[in-house]
Amino acid sequence: MAFMQRFKWPRSRKGPGSEQRKALRLAVWEGIPATLVGNMLGGPILTAYLLFMGATSQQIGLVLAIPPLANIVQIAAAFLMQRMENRKYWMALIGTLHRSTWVATGVIPFLMPDRLQVPVFIALFLFSFLNASIGGVVWSSVISDMVPAQVRGRYFGIRNTIHFAFAGVSLLAAGQILEWAPSEGAGFVILYVIAGAATVWNAIELFRYPNPPFEKSAEPGGMGQFFKPLMDRSFTLATAFIALFILLQNIVVPLFSYVMLEVLQISKSQVTLVTAVQMIVMMVSYYYWGNLNARFATITLLLWSLPLIALSCVLWIGLEVLPVLPVLILVHMALGIGQGGYNLLTFNFLIGDTPKADRPMYIGFFAGVTGLAGFIGPMVGGALYERIQGGAFWVQSYGVSLFTGAALLVLALAVGPFVLSRSGKRAGSQSKEVISG
Repeated sequence: MAFMQRFKWPRSRKGPGSEQRKALRLAVWEGIPATLVGNMLGGPILTAYLLFMGATSQQIGLVLAIPPLANIVQIAAAFLMQRMENRKYWMALIGTLHRSTWVATGVIPFLMPDRLQVPVFIALFLFSFLNASIGGVVWSSVISDMVPAQVRGRYFGIRNTIHFAFAGVSLLAAGQILEWAPSEGAGFVILYVIAGAATVWNAIELFRYPNPPFEKSAEPGGMGQFFKPLMDRSFTLATAFIALFILLQNIVVPLFSYVMLEVLQISKSQVTLVTAVQMIVMMVSYYYWGNLNARFATITLLLWSLPLIALSCVLWIGLEVLPVLPVLILVHMALGIGQGGYNLLTFNFLIGDTPKADRPMYIGFFAGVTGLAGFIGPMVGGALYERIQGGAFWVQSYGVSLFTGAALLVLALAVGPFVLSRSGKRAGSQSKEVISG
């Protein structure tokens, strides 16, 4: 946290550290248990758990499509926020409900017959991520008010670096637990117990957040708020382009773990190893993306990150000439750098380049459109992998990723600069207004 000392926050009467610094440290600290839950139960561990319960590739695709689909409710959440007087309370309550419901999926094999396990998991997982999406709008609104505009890029870069350090370690630990547990079921029990403890820790930290004053939208009525982002042409163009990119990307990227476990038949510890490499690379990249964001426009850097995600799909062709593990490490390194930039820069775009009073609706609109695209992608991917089962091995192992990656490269390099240039100009002018203000 030494980097925070370089910025001049208002001093608190309670001591040398300001209330603002304490809030920024708390936001870093609170994210650690949230990261533990997400990595003990998500990513390749989620795919492994679904396979343990007997899920098909199509069912796995459906589950992986739920988090982006659930983001559609963020539009309704943006309306509801205008009625909230205590954002902190709702953020903490909904965030805790999200993680506790996810942890509750761990008892399904003990309570449900085999034929009902996957359907019940899907229902609980959907409810969990509906809460995650609603809570995400509230949290984004609170954190954007907590973090000063002039340090957002660097702050979130370092915050994400710290969290992904924990993500990499927890993912490696989860893989080893599954590998060395007496049985696969016992391994999942251990992971869910750890995630349950982290959920309690996270709930405590969420209720310690500050509750900054909420500047509500000046637009009269719900429809005025809804149409505000729609009338912003540069924002809607950027959102449409990013949604198309996500739709194509999610045909293959969420199913990387499925291909590794089911098609390539590599061990769970190797899958968690290469995914941990992705986390570590992403962790380091967050720091550099954050520093670059202090020098370059958010939209410019976003355009740099998208080809790296496309490259991670194209690199699967290396399986034709190289051993499996080195290829998978290269794939996940490229994915880590690209997604690190994408995650940080889209978030900074939403909280830094949108009007403060109408920000929840901008966030909800963006999340709804990109969430629908993100839902369609894994559904298409799951159905596609189901259809090509028994077909040529090269198509199953790297063919789908290769062709999708080529389409993503065309989109990122040929279409992206033309579409996003308008948003870049608007973002630059708004940034100058924020700094001068």
